[in-house]
Amino acid sequence: MPDRRAAIKILGGAALVGLAATSAVAAETFVRLKVQRYAITPPGWPPELRLRAVLMSDLHACRPWVGPSRIRKIVNAMNALKPDIHLLLGDYLSGMDLSLGQVPSEAWGAELSRLQAPLGVHAVLGNHDWGDDPISDFTEDSPSTARQALQSAGIKVYENDVERLDTDGEAFWLAGLGDQMGRYTKMVDGRPRAFSRADLPATMAKIADDEAPVLLMAHEPDIFPDVPDRVSLTLSGHTHGGQIAPFGWAPVVPRIRHELDYRYGHYQEEGRDLLITGGIGMSILPVRIGVTPEIVLLELGGAGSSN
Repeated sequence: MPDRRAAIKILGGAALVGLAATSAVAAETFVRLKVQRYAITPPGWPPELRLRAVLMSDLHACRPWVGPSRIRKIVNAMNALKPDIHLLLGDYLSGMDLSLGQVPSEAWGAELSRLQAPLGVHAVLGNHDWGDDPISDFTEDSPSTARQALQSAGIKVYENDVERLDTDGEAFWLAGLGDQMGRYTKMVDGRPRAFSRADLPATMAKIADDEAPVLLMAHEPDIFPDVPDRVSLTLSGHTHGGQIAPFGWAPVVPRIRHELDYRYGHYQEEGRDLLITGGIGMSILPVRIGVTPEIVLLELGGAGSSN
C-alpha cells in the first residue's frame, strides 16, 4: 500500500492529467479554428471554371461558448482566405440548455455582415433556425429570426431558390434547399398535413436547361441520395462531424434517414459528390472531442482533385 507521500503523488498526477485533458478539450472546443481545405473538380464541373469558396456551418451562437468575439474572429479568418464567394450552411441559432442564452440575432448578424467576397454571401437555414426560433410557427410563410438577421446583414437566404452566377466569363448555378427537418402545416382535403420545408424537385425546376454546373446548399446531408446528376456538388453541415469523436469514432451522429452514414468530409457515390463540414458550434453539450471547429476553403476547378 502506498504511503501518504506516494498517494499524494498519484492523486496529484491524476489531477494534472485530468486538468491537461480538460484544458485540451476546452482549447479544441472554444479557442481553435481549423481551415479545412479541399480541391475538387466534381463531375459536370468544367476544369476551366475555377471557384474559391469559403464554407461555414452550425454557428449555434450562444453565450459564453460562441459569443460575438468568437464570431468576429471566425469572420476575420473567413475574409482572410479571400474567397470568390462565402456560403453559409445553416444553424445560426442555438437551443443548448447549458448556456447563458442565445446571442441576439442583431449581434451575430452584425458580425456576419462584415463578410466580403466578389460573388457575395449566400445562406440556407438549418433545423435549429426553426426549432429554436421563438417567433417561428408552423405556417408555410412563417417568420424567421435567422432569415431576418441574415437579410438585414445583406446576405441572400435561399429556401428552395436558385441563382445563376457569373465569374471570369463562366457561369454556374447556386441552389439552396429549404430545411429538411423544418415543418409547416396546411390543410389537404379538409385535414391538417405536415410538410417539409425542403422541396428538391421545385428547386431543380428553377434551374435552366443549360450547360452551367450546379452547386446545392442543403443543411442536412440526408438529401444526397435523392440529388440528381445535374448537381455537381452538394454542400452540407448539420452533423458537427459527430461532435464527440475520439480517435475518429463518433457514437452519435444526427440523421434523418438512419440507414445513411454521412458524418464528415468528401463523399463520392454513383458519380455524384457530397461535402460535409464539421462546422463551428455545439448541440446538447458544450464540448467537442476529436472534431475541431472549422471553416472550409473549397477550391473548385483546375487539373487536380484532392480530399
